[in-house]
Amino acid sequence: MTEPQPAFFKPSPVSPASFPAFPDRLARLLSPLRTFAVSLAVVVLAGCASSNSKLGLPDDPVLSTSPSATQPVYPGGPLSPIHSAQTPSSAVASLQPPADLWERIRRGFAMPDLQGELVTDREQWYASRPDYIQRMTERSSKYLFHIVEELERRNMPTELALLPYIESAFNPQAVSSAKAAGMWQFMPATGKYFDLKQNAFRDDRRDVLASTRAALDYLQKLHGMFGDWHLALAAYNWGEGSVGRAIARNKKDGLGTTYMDLRMPDETRLYVPKLQAVKNIVANPQNFRAELPLIENHPYFQQVQITRDIDVALAAKLADVEISNFKALNPSAHRPVILAAGMPHILLPWDNAKIFQRNFEAYSQGQYASWTAWTAPATLSVSDAAKRVGMSENDLRGVNNIPPRMLIKAGSTLMVSRSAKMDNDVTSHVADNAQMTLAPEIVTRRSTVKARKGETVASIARRYGLSADAVAEWNKVGASAAFKLGQQVVVFLPVKAVSAARPRSGKAGVQAVSRAPGKAGVQAVKRAPGKTVIKTKKR
Repeated sequence: MTEPQPAFFKPSPVSPASFPAFPDRLARLLSPLRTFAVSLAVVVLAGCASSNSKLGLPDDPVLSTSPSATQPVYPGGPLSPIHSAQTPSSAVASLQPPADLWERIRRGFAMPDLQGELVTDREQWYASRPDYIQRMTERSSKYLFHIVEELERRNMPTELALLPYIESAFNPQAVSSAKAAGMWQFMPATGKYFDLKQNAFRDDRRDVLASTRAALDYLQKLHGMFGDWHLALAAYNWGEGSVGRAIARNKKDGLGTTYMDLRMPDETRLYVPKLQAVKNIVANPQNFRAELPLIENHPYFQQVQITRDIDVALAAKLADVEISNFKALNPSAHRPVILAAGMPHILLPWDNAKIFQRNFEAYSQGQYASWTAWTAPATLSVSDAAKRVGMSENDLRGVNNIPPRMLIKAGSTLMVSRSAKMDNDVTSHVADNAQMTLAPEIVTRRSTVKARKGETVASIARRYGLSADAVAEWNKVGASAAFKLGQQVVVFLPVKAVSAARPRSGKAGVQAVSRAPGKAGVQAVKRAPGKTVIKTKKR
């Protein structure tokens, strides 16, 4: 059964005679499409030739080799290639790292140059001392890479890496007459402000990492205050308050407020010229006949964690480095032991870090530390303290730097010998807060006093301002013992200084005579207030 077809569908019979006409009809239908395709191909090829011309490339060989080919015509005329000189370009960062650290420092110079006679004078001073420059730069080779890394991380001028040359000649153990310490020369109060610990066992003003962090923090703070690196450096040397007052004075007087305009002490006046002179020598050493030692552009040291208190000498031995090099990298440890609770990391030369870790884990020859901390329970003489800790007086004085005729005040923490049975390391509280306080030793004299009715060891101690334990020890009795009425009690009392007699009014003053054996003496006689007559006498 066939399906009925729609009314509009009327199939016509196809005869064999109609087949030859089918290709002609198909050709007529496809003729417009062929014409469009040819046109499209011409346009595409012309576009390709145009693109090649824009890029400065040769024309398509298919088009250029055809003898009948003609150059296409463009509305604006024929296109010409763009030459390289016409294209904008920008500097491309070199992928090659600097050959040495000096070149890396030069690339980061960003401070304005200071010029003048003071700079020239300092250039000549340094250039005339090649041995000094050599020692100074060789010493800096341990620390410069770390400082440059920190400066670049903070986007600060790399000239500042040269500042320790001016401050301390890169000596982390340097101490000034004003008690500034370390490579960056921090005063005690400024160091505490920037969280540099200073206690009986370490001084972070000397620490390589901690002091560098604090110095760059301080310089950034000063630059933020004054908006000028030269003024920031002046404030680093002279104090921010002093620089601020100098600027205020100049503003009031209608004067300039740059570094060279301010009135300042000679030391500060020469401070930036010194840095500029060193910068100029580093920038062009050949101009000053200077030779800078090679400092390779890679880290000199790395941090190594320690988990136990350890002697400085043993740590250096386990790391296979000389004790002087170990102390140069860990200068904050100014005692013969490193306390892990307060200083959990040490710095070692890059290649020695793994050696230390391997030897530290394999060490089996006893304790790592032969020293520990001890806190004085009362004010003691050095001899009494030495007896309590089982050391000689000389050894206790030496390891704790106690001068003669000084007492150890109660609460002071001392370094003492560690017994073989002691397993515990020093706690973090003691390692971070230990202080040693000394007091002048008072000259005493043995005396006896009579006990009053009902007098005890405690009442005798209170009467004379003494320790009850001391009174009991002197009299071989217990601390709670009582004395009989009139009993002789031994006490050691301070010797009172005999006051000098005052000169009587209306008479000649006091004569002071200084004579050396066999030589003429000098006699100074005070005749009247404010006047002194000097006489020479022959003996």
